Amino acid sequence: MIEQPKIFCAIDTDDLDRACDWVAQIAPVTGGIKLGLEFFNNFGASGIERVLKSSPDAQLFIDLKFHDIPNTVAGAVRAICSNFSPAYLNVHASGGREMMAAAKDACGDNTKLLAVTILTSLDDQAIAEIGYKDGLSDRVEQLALLTKDAGLDGVVCSAHEIKALRAACGDSFALMVPGIRPAGAAKGDQKRVMTPRDALANGATHLVIGRPITGAADPARAAQEIINNL
Repeated sequence: MIEQPKIFCAIDTDDLDRACDWVAQIAPVTGGIKLGLEFFNNFGASGIERVLKSSPDAQLFIDLKFHDIPNTVAGAVRAICSNFSPAYLNVHASGGREMMAAAKDACGDNTKLLAVTILTSLDDQAIAEIGYKDGLSDRVEQLALLTKDAGLDGVVCSAHEIKALRAACGDSFALMVPGIRPAGAAKGDQKRVMTPRDALANGATHLVIGRPITGAADPARAAQEIINNL
């Protein structure tokens, strides 16, 4: 089995040529790239195909966060996995056990399915505003345990929940962690952040890092410096 990369670099842009250029520079260093909603809504499946030509060996995390009725989500997952073989794909845990189980059944054999617990742009005040009565940490753990019970491979979570989820869900449960910022980097719109080294030390399986790499003058060098400091 190919070793999975520790870092999936987020390729967030509405310029396909720029995306291909980033991938050509960054993927040979990190091994993994993440393509999300902005990318997919701009360029669709043909955009993914073109990006992969820039680095055919790159491992993909397709980050579309599906959330709908079980049959619809299963169909969406099946469509993605029939055209590509991403290392990771994701859904929203708040879609419920039945939706997650249907998505997992539709997933390709070579794709691990993750669930998003609580977005890293949200804090305690924000989740209270949308009606969650429990605190953020309790809500994340509840959703992660539901995800595991539904048969999924792991969750997307904040670095601040890594230790609790590792203890609750075990060592084989994947923890994909966005909101990662090297020391001194701007937080941007992320609320719950951590450095790459600390996140891995706490038990993260993989890290999602975007702007600290793609916003650098030399993205490949920025990625390599992060890896060197892990």
